[in-house]
Amino acid sequence: MSSVPVLDAEAVLRAVSPDAAVEAVRDAFVSHHRGEWTMPPKVYVTNYPAGDFRAMPALGGGHALLKWVTSFPGNPARGLPTVSGLVLVSNAETGALEAMLEAGAVTALRTGAAAVLAAETLGRPDAASASVIGAGVNGRAAARTFVARGRSVSIWDVDAARAEAAAGELGCDVAASREEALGADLVVTVTPGHEVLFEEGSLRPGQHVSLMGADGPGKAEIAAAELARTHTFCDDWEQASHGGELAHAVAAELLGESDVTRIGAVLAGEAPGRGAADEITTFDSTGLAIQDLAIAVAALGSVGDGQRVEL
Repeated sequence: MSSVPVLDAEAVLRAVSPDAAVEAVRDAFVSHHRGEWTMPPKVYVTNYPAGDFRAMPALGGGHALLKWVTSFPGNPARGLPTVSGLVLVSNAETGALEAMLEAGAVTALRTGAAAVLAAETLGRPDAASASVIGAGVNGRAAARTFVARGRSVSIWDVDAARAEAAAGELGCDVAASREEALGADLVVTVTPGHEVLFEEGSLRPGQHVSLMGADGPGKAEIAAAELARTHTFCDDWEQASHGGELAHAVAAELLGESDVTRIGAVLAGEAPGRGAADEITTFDSTGLAIQDLAIAVAALGSVGDGQRVEL
């Protein structure tokens, strides 16, 4: 029998700070772009309209990972988390199981990190305002990451009480209205993806939007025509063009692979980012297993003996 470390949500969040998560995700994007870290597209097992299950494997840095995670948007009304699951980390040379981690905390850390990293990389250097739309677990993670990076941020949610609670927890402001939040220089959207937030013509010159909510088939936070008039970036073309914001624009033949830049190429210095101050930039994030691997490896390097189980 072997003894394996088990990290619950609190242990994961103690082990990896928002700043450390940003740097880990940055390195993961670059390693993936260079082919050093690999992953197949995520596999969906759907049970709509209730929700879906996702299997996400990745390999890199001497480790292999599998995340089995769910997304059930109606769960908060039942007193249950929207996202739950388990991350397994194995040694890539021997196959030995090295750790088990609570998936919700890993997902929140990498979602917040990717959203803010994209905003910092693609937004205007003189951006004066930042906002997060959605005050759920992952929206709070994005706001927490902005704060950790020294930027003031406002938060808005369709549930005003939830936005107030998030603002009190994080030490940020509540946006006066949805319109104010959508008009910030840097916007992060972390919604269930069932409602388009940005209709055609709504974004103004110089804005950046990190679109985090449309991470599965049928979801959208921006109209396809509006996405097509922006300088568009994504985390991974294969995933985003089949299950992200890009899926709608690709289906409508408004965008193709040559029109979209992978953020890993920008971070590696091999592709340009924002081209001008008045350019509108968007980042389509579907969430990558290599990001989860980066957070898991960072957590393993920062945690002590902690809780262990015999297998």
